[in-house]
Amino acid sequence: MAGFDEVMRFEVLGPLRVRRAERELDLGFPQQRALLGLLMVRAGRPVQVSEIVDVLWASRPPASAPNVVRRYVGALRRLLEPGLPPRAPGRRLPRRAGAYLLDAEPDEIDLLRFRELTLRGKRAVATGRPEVAVRQFVGALGEWRGPVAMGLPASAREHALFRAVERELVLTTRMAADAALLCGTAGLVLPSLRRAIDLEPLDESLHARLVMVLAACGLQAEALTAYEEVRRRLAAELRVAPGAELSQAHTRVLRQEVRASAPPVHRPAGTTSEPVKLLARPAQLPPGLTVFAGRSEELGELTALAGTAASSGAPGTILVSGMAGVGKTASVVHWAHEVAHRFPDGQLYVELRGHDAAAGPAPEPVEALRGLVVALGAPPRHLPDDLAALRDLYRELLADRRVLVVLDDAARTEHVRPLLPTAPGCLAVVTSRDRLPGLIASGARPLCLELPSAADARAALALRVGRRRSAAEPGATEEIIDRCGRLPLALAIVAARAVSRPDFPLAALAAELRAAHGSLDAFAGIDGTADARAAFAASHRSLPPADARLFRLVALHPGPGITADTAARLAGLSPGEARPILGRLADAHLVCEDTPGHYTVHILLRAFAAEAAATESLSLPRHSF
Repeated sequence: MAGFDEVMRFEVLGPLRVRRAERELDLGFPQQRALLGLLMVRAGRPVQVSEIVDVLWASRPPASAPNVVRRYVGALRRLLEPGLPPRAPGRRLPRRAGAYLLDAEPDEIDLLRFRELTLRGKRAVATGRPEVAVRQFVGALGEWRGPVAMGLPASAREHALFRAVERELVLTTRMAADAALLCGTAGLVLPSLRRAIDLEPLDESLHARLVMVLAACGLQAEALTAYEEVRRRLAAELRVAPGAELSQAHTRVLRQEVRASAPPVHRPAGTTSEPVKLLARPAQLPPGLTVFAGRSEELGELTALAGTAASSGAPGTILVSGMAGVGKTASVVHWAHEVAHRFPDGQLYVELRGHDAAAGPAPEPVEALRGLVVALGAPPRHLPDDLAALRDLYRELLADRRVLVVLDDAARTEHVRPLLPTAPGCLAVVTSRDRLPGLIASGARPLCLELPSAADARAALALRVGRRRSAAEPGATEEIIDRCGRLPLALAIVAARAVSRPDFPLAALAAELRAAHGSLDAFAGIDGTADARAAFAASHRSLPPADARLFRLVALHPGPGITADTAARLAGLSPGEARPILGRLADAHLVCEDTPGHYTVHILLRAFAAEAAATESLSLPRHSF
């Protein structure tokens, strides 16, 4: 294979993903994603167009199918190699003898890494080194992150090529279990065994190993229960009794003939064992706002999304995104307290501080995982140092538990992924100012938190300043809400000023906001409380220079909105250059794309942009007015 200057990461053993320099790429339409998934499964080997058509159109392909495949290949080439000239084949997806192939280095594709580690494990078994084999097999299975090629259309994922990859995973899991039972490290393979059984629920050989591994981990009762469950299932679905292998495993457990394994806690050799407190029930949710009001529709949608995730039988992730100060954290924490009873094994909470530099640096995934596994009962001493081992331990501790995980203020998908639970009974709720398209592409269910309705804003302000006071000055109340742009953060700041001045009429506060129109001075925090300018600045700082410049220009433009073409002219860009930037600004909730190609900016973000533009000595060209 050809060497590449830019290393990419292709992932098919779970959600289908491609990353370049830690940035996840948008892989386009479902059929285009299916084509790339097929090429990843067959990496380095040519795939005939007829085979591609068979995967993309399971039945009755259109006459234009070969042409559609060529268009998809062209789009993928431009995605994988930006700047590639039109019609150029490039290096990643060359065409050879009427076929296409994905050319990538072995360490760039998770499936190839999995196969290489599995091969090393087989060699270790053949040479009588089970301890080495377990390490290689566990490393291989660590590449397995979920259902193979998740995110592709169901018709494509059911194709024999993808099913064959699932069989590879099952076979490696069997070999890993055998080696681990032999050398007393069965706990290391228990999570992979459970996942393999989800793929092959009637595979007696897998179930026999599960029964043995559970017993080796000291879970005798659970081992016997697992046997009884599969016995009943075999009788009900196949009308057969357990075969010799499964029956023998059951007998060995009853006779307590299974060798006990070391606890599956990763620690340096020679250190003392400290038991995991399996009954630890974390309750880490911060207190909810006592002045929370409204949002009934959004809270109901959160509950519906959580219910959909629970009924799917897979671990769920919900992404709540919205502009700075819109109330994401307050809404999610309020909802989490309301549904905590649905997660009897606990609630975890991590402040990722993706946009809150004042609160300290954002924790690295390793640091966040350490806190999570300790909260779940792992001993704080002798925890592993590397990310993969911590992630595996975290997933082991969540297995068969129902836990709610709230990950607050995420800036990047990469910081979130290791913290997501993989147990079916668990749910992760992530808040972010960014839409995190990579997380959504991985299966997260999105909920965009918009500005509250006028009625909700009125209720929130009245709850903070007092209903009598608000009702006594309805005109001033409405003006305050309008000048805050209904933004919950701004309303909270003004309400705090009103509460600290109980003798001042609300009309006086409305007058202050009127006098400060076009400035954020009236929304400064007091004594370390939230500050609108600082909140917006954090979002602004995270932008690349070109994106920040276009944001300021768009926000300074007069009128209620602006088109993509006008924004391009303001910045001296072509529409093709401006549209991706505007898309990223919309993803970051710094502009709002109300209708395709038409953008608006919140009134307070306009004020922030004016201040930032003054600092940068930026002004609009006269012809733009």
